[in-house]
Amino acid sequence: MQVLYKSTRGKEETVTASMAILKGLSEDGGLFVPTSIPRLDVPMERLAQMSYQETAYEVMSRFLTDFTEEELKQCISNAYDEKFDTELIAPLHEANGVHFLELFHGATIAFKDMALSILPHLMTTAAKKNHVENEIVILTATSGDTGKAAMAGFADVPGTKIIVFYPKHGVSPIQEKQMVTQKGKNTYVVGITGNFDDAQTAVKKMFNDRGLAEELNQAGYQFSSANSINIGRLVPQIVYYVYAYATLIREGKIKEGEEINVVVPTGNFGNILAAFYAKQMGLPVHKLICASNENRVLYDFFRTGTYDRKREFILTSSPSMDILISSNLERLIYRLTGEDSQKCAELMEALSKGGEYTITDEMKEQLSDFYGNYCSEGETREAISATYYGSNYVIDPHTAVAAGVYQKYLRETEDTRPAVIASTASPYKFTRSVMDAISDRYEGLDDFGLVDALEKLSGVKIPKAVEEIRTAPVLHDTVVDAPDMPATVKKILGIIK
Repeated sequence: MQVLYKSTRGKEETVTASMAILKGLSEDGGLFVPTSIPRLDVPMERLAQMSYQETAYEVMSRFLTDFTEEELKQCISNAYDEKFDTELIAPLHEANGVHFLELFHGATIAFKDMALSILPHLMTTAAKKNHVENEIVILTATSGDTGKAAMAGFADVPGTKIIVFYPKHGVSPIQEKQMVTQKGKNTYVVGITGNFDDAQTAVKKMFNDRGLAEELNQAGYQFSSANSINIGRLVPQIVYYVYAYATLIREGKIKEGEEINVVVPTGNFGNILAAFYAKQMGLPVHKLICASNENRVLYDFFRTGTYDRKREFILTSSPSMDILISSNLERLIYRLTGEDSQKCAELMEALSKGGEYTITDEMKEQLSDFYGNYCSEGETREAISATYYGSNYVIDPHTAVAAGVYQKYLRETEDTRPAVIASTASPYKFTRSVMDAISDRYEGLDDFGLVDALEKLSGVKIPKAVEEIRTAPVLHDTVVDAPDMPATVKKILGIIK
């Protein structure tokens, strides 16, 4: 069965999967969604015997129906190889009575690698399929991890350039060092003086600027996106939830058909939306537990039905979740409206112009799959400490937000179904926050002193991604104000001097 894609804000026009990946964002500003969610029609006992790569093919082939078997298997093979430091790609680690799904074994030690290692291959394959002559310019805003993972994926990929904007004072020192030392003749990194939402809003405006698109086209370029708004990011993320469930069966931790709970630290809503899509495919998931940090915009939404971005932006120890506009939530909202693109567009316009929208009681009733809560900074530190002292396992602050919220869920519901927590980043990416939470004796150490201390404490070898940047030279040092981002893009592409 062919799965086509349509815009959350458009009429009934549909595009193929490859075209949706190439475009990234629809011309009307909407996000591409599948016209139907395919069933996961592979017997679970078969999935339980499959490698990550084999599982990826079974899941992704159901969504990306205009890719041939050979094309898709080649993309998967190019993505999930020795760039990952374990053959399992996404192993499960049991600690404190829950299963941590480790999504940080790729080139940049964060979960974004899971999708961004395959996106360049999907995109270049899609360009060939659709006879695209222009060079593809990947334009991305990052709250810390997407940028580096996208650059690592696209570095020196023929026919592409990648420009990444990040909040200059809104990422961890390790995250920033990873980005500004990125090699590749086609990679560009720019700090901005605002926050992530400023960067993301400016990027979306550039995507929707017809005049800019025409300027680019005349110069032989066209934009595409590596942000989680691209369906080519979302589909690969569904895979690891299916793989985690199959792993639990293979290891005898659950029986086939037994429900699990999935806990996801959430900023832009893409990672938990992938889990929701996995459930829609038929994966036996009971609750999707949405964990927020002190920027609790999603917690408030699930509690009240009102999405309100008009609040103070808080810089926390989990910067990849420091987001007030959760872009991927639009895909869920579209579903809640009964796939009413006009209603969805009205709600998104209300958010853009007035800073908030409220869903109807009928729509709110459909959120029963989800549970939302948040962790304060103090509770995040406590979760790191409790996990370490309870099971000698070190987690990063984003994962700690999820672990803390899961404990709140347990206390409220006494629901003891097996739980999988999406562990979205290596603790090596946030050494200061992690080590401070475990003990106060590390206060005098610099960032790389903390890296060495963490290795001794955890017994986990320092990842190559961190070891490499210890002495790597800074290659990118441009910083601009958010309003200057379009001019910066034109300068990089040589359209203006």
